[in-house]
Amino acid sequence: MSIDSSLKSKNLLQRHRNVLTRAERIEILKETGRWTDSSTATGLPKVAHRKAAAGKKDKAEKKAAAAEGETPAEGEGEKPATEEKS
Repeated sequence: MSIDSSLKSKNLLQRHRNVLTRAERIEILKETGRWTDSSTATGLPKVAHRKAAAGKKDKAEKKAAAAEGETPAEGEGEKPATEEKS
């Protein structure tokens, strides 16, 4: 018998939500300075809430950087010049 999808572990249920609660929106407005004490909780302005995604590196770049003991440079995505055989 399989486990129902609603009975998964607690950590799996914590994920990025696109919709914020009113309290969360007010907290973000306070941080950005767009909230005053005389403001009302109804008719709140829109608040951008984006999930930050970390950039991924290629496996080859990781191995080369680890072998050299350095961090990859900005222009490292370019291929080195090769000699032409005649």
